[in-house]
Amino acid sequence: MSTSKPAPQRKLSNGVMIPSIGLGTWPLNDAEAAKTIAEAIAIGYRLIDTAENYRNEAGVGEGIRASGIDRSEVFVTSKFNAEWHSVDGVQQAFANSAKRLQLDYIDLLLVHWPNPGQDRYVEAYRGMIKLLEDGKIRALGLSNFKPAHLDRLIAETGVVPHLDQVQLNPYIGRPDERAYHAKHGIVTESWTPIGKGGELMQEPAVAGAAKRRGKTPGQIVLRWHVQNGLLPIPKSSNPERLAQNLSVFDFELTDDEMAAITALDRGGVGAADSDKTGH
Repeated sequence: MSTSKPAPQRKLSNGVMIPSIGLGTWPLNDAEAAKTIAEAIAIGYRLIDTAENYRNEAGVGEGIRASGIDRSEVFVTSKFNAEWHSVDGVQQAFANSAKRLQLDYIDLLLVHWPNPGQDRYVEAYRGMIKLLEDGKIRALGLSNFKPAHLDRLIAETGVVPHLDQVQLNPYIGRPDERAYHAKHGIVTESWTPIGKGGELMQEPAVAGAAKRRGKTPGQIVLRWHVQNGLLPIPKSSNPERLAQNLSVFDFELTDDEMAAITALDRGGVGAADSDKTGH
């Protein structure tokens, strides 16, 4: 199995350090997650992303234990569903995830979707703030929240989240979200960072840069995320690709290459609309 150096770390606004690239685990089942996580940690991964809705938290925890790594060296993220959107509900959601993971604390917990039609995400966020104050989580974040959702959270609680995880890749550039996050000191984390189906990998701006540098198209796209200050969490269960995805810190794209990849943005086409979807 090839290995890479662990990714450099970056600082969240509360001072907590987080690896600058991570491993997504959807749609791995428990058995697949346990195997992949143990392999990924051996390769050099230190940030693992899971969720209640993925139904693989038990496998993720098993993989962490099987790796033999000290708990303090791995950064674990999980997320909870809409049914827990209340102050007390979030305490139960945390307890459920911690039990499945067999962990005493979770580094970063996210509200998985705002579900604005339910109109309880502010209460869910208040529950997250309590978890942070109680030391059960080290950082609080959100997933799929738009600037309008964030405005309301900050106005009603006075607490700015540390991270917002959104669907983001060169086709779905999210310029408004990124600008908002930058203004408020929120880290932007990218899910589906290399797109779906391989179409993005065949774009001349991507494939050309890969050929010039002797890198894979996936490495080029992940480097685009890193140079934009984004935090990508690509998913793979292939050991070779796991290592490739982590090896994006030994080269830089030129300004022209970055601009050409950024120009692939399709203006939101294909993006999940968190005002209309969620769980």
